[in-house]
Amino acid sequence: MCDTETRLDGKTAIVTGGSSGVGYETAKNLALRGARVIIASRNETKLTRARDQIQKITNSKLVSHRVIDLASLKSVRNFAANTIDSQEPIDILINNAGAIGLPDRLTEDGLNLTMQVNYFGAFLLTYLLLPLLKNSAPSRIINSSASSMYIGHLDFDHWNDVGMYNSIEVLANSKLAVALFTAELDQRFKDSGVTANSFDPFVVRDTDIFDNFPELVKNISRLFVDMIGQPKQSVGKQIASMAANPDLEMESGQHYKFCKKWINHWLVSDRELTETLWDVSKSVVKITAEEDWELNSVT
Repeated sequence: MCDTETRLDGKTAIVTGGSSGVGYETAKNLALRGARVIIASRNETKLTRARDQIQKITNSKLVSHRVIDLASLKSVRNFAANTIDSQEPIDILINNAGAIGLPDRLTEDGLNLTMQVNYFGAFLLTYLLLPLLKNSAPSRIINSSASSMYIGHLDFDHWNDVGMYNSIEVLANSKLAVALFTAELDQRFKDSGVTANSFDPFVVRDTDIFDNFPELVKNISRLFVDMIGQPKQSVGKQIASMAANPDLEMESGQHYKFCKKWINHWLVSDRELTETLWDVSKSVVKITAEEDWELNSVT
């Protein structure tokens, strides 16, 4: 899968978390393939620096940046509105941004911080951009997953509780939600030309993923990752290949790791659960009647 050198000229991709780490490397690889790339994160200074670096390395001016803070539903809505107002097609959406070890607190939206950064923000962004992705079909959604999903648990009555889960448990819960969301996207958009797949980067060296941990835990974690982890450059190439490989144009609802199809979570085939997740998530992020393209398409 990762051997493809397929070009992406004329395609537009959004990469969340694109100012550093895996997201930066993914955006760089997409730009090298000729794509127009929008990198998105919450820090405009880092975004501007990353944009300039990618433009210089790739010799492409088709790299831009746009601020988004997944911990704020208002910020996600502003990002989506600006994207829609620009009237630009969106061919590829890569929900790469995520975090571990965040404070155990609620956001301004009343949601668990880790759940919102890793799942609810991506759900809302994807939902709002789906009409654009459908209009641009064939288009692709790639969601960042993690092996922790296999130990995740979703209790819709308590998934935003504070003081109930440790940092690994809430990470696992958020990544399980991503897996089920991806499965439901596949079901709802069959034969539409919009595909949705998830990707597990395993563990990645030279990223700031552990910056939220206490110093001792951070140093031990980095030592472990340095021993077994993949270089972020390699992971960026893998994700970019998922976005470009023509053999994956009709592949959807799959889970990938190390450039191969991987074992997905067993609950992705539970359609009642994935449908419930979809409906509850819409309620949690407060999809309005105006935003609800499912309702509007019926009427």
